[in-house]
Amino acid sequence: MLGTLSILTFWMFGLGILLGAAAIGTALAGRRPDTPGHDPSDNSVGIVGILTGISGIAFGIVFLTAALPHM
Repeated sequence: MLGTLSILTFWMFGLGILLGAAAIGTALAGRRPDTPGHDPSDNSVGIVGILTGISGIAFGIVFLTAALPHM
């Protein structure tokens, strides 16, 4: 969910980058084998969280580099 929010809010001057970092952190923590309720055969949710977090960070950085020279 944090990764999706980071993609949706990439234009809010850094919020997408922060949410993307949080998405990556929670996805990595959720993929640990000692997490309660962790199913080792199902890693799809963690992978999607990591990928959407990276996408949100990338979109946020591209937006900031495009918008900051015009301010």
